Amino acid sequence: MTTDLQQQLNPTICRRMLIAHLIERLPKPNNPALEEATGWPRRTVQDIIAKGLPGHGTRVEFVQEGVRNNDGYYELRDWGSFDRHWVEKHLREIRAVLQLPPL
Repeated sequence: MTTDLQQQLNPTICRRMLIAHLIERLPKPNNPALEEATGWPRRTVQDIIAKGLPGHGTRVEFVQEGVRNNDGYYELRDWGSFDRHWVEKHLREIRAVLQLPPL
């Protein structure tokens, strides 16, 4: 059943809010972990982090672990224009807009 909120939500913005939420919630969220949590391709996840989130003032940093360039994980430093509490409260609707199962 589609709610009024789901009809109002933009899927592009929902993807960005979900990635920010997952980066904050997953233990050591790297690209493979985010791909697994969303079912999205690597490039989609990377583009959201590199291009989509900064457009909202959301600040994500990569924490390097190990010697290879991709050894590490992301940390959310600032939610920017997104309201963390709103995202958490409406996570079910966000996931529904993105056609992802509820957690």
